[in-house]
Amino acid sequence: MPDTNGDSERNIALLIDADNASPDHLDEVLLVLGELGTINIRRAYGNWAKASLKGWGQLTGLHSIVPMQQFDVVKGKSATDMRMTIDAMDLLYRGNVDGFGIMSSDSDFLPLAQRIREDGLQVYGFGTSKTPQSFQQACSRFFDVGALGLAEDERLEQPETSEGQRPVDAELLQVLGSAYKASKRDEEGYTPLSELGQRAKAVSSFAARNYGFTRLSELIKAVPNFEVKAGSDGRLLVKRLR
Repeated sequence: MPDTNGDSERNIALLIDADNASPDHLDEVLLVLGELGTINIRRAYGNWAKASLKGWGQLTGLHSIVPMQQFDVVKGKSATDMRMTIDAMDLLYRGNVDGFGIMSSDSDFLPLAQRIREDGLQVYGFGTSKTPQSFQQACSRFFDVGALGLAEDERLEQPETSEGQRPVDAELLQVLGSAYKASKRDEEGYTPLSELGQRAKAVSSFAARNYGFTRLSELIKAVPNFEVKAGSDGRLLVKRLR
């Protein structure tokens, strides 16, 4: 479904694999998704008879999350993944959802993310740094929940410093470099920051928040390989220096 009313009007469905994801990062996930649209559908899946889900149970009412019960059909084997996938496909075919948030570090959701994107919808993944790359790359954007928590802590405790932010690494430079090469540039070599960001997201699950920044402009300004300036129309422009 095309977005004609801006991000704030986009209908987002958040599906949580409670068996796999920690409730400690729910606040950060809701914050990020809330910036991408309105989270009208909120569901958490698991066997709620398990003591291990007690933490999630306390949050369902607080954040208006519907707990979806899925008993273990076979001892020691959870059927939560299948239930989540079935519900996601039901929502997809109803055509009322503009994007999906999947909170899980389980690579079993790789086919689901791929299928949703085939219909042109965004898939926002939320998992730990140990989440398999295959699932991360299948998402339109993947967020490391650990990095989200770190960024939020720094914003509250050290607003004037950049200490603790994830350092610039070869992977980030490669993604930004490829995006810059693919972007349309003016005679001085500058490209709109918005276009650079779109190119980066197209070739990877890139997200500025994974590096401790809330905005792409903040991240680019912290990378010495790029120069940022304001254009005559107020838009930010980016040029690669090396």
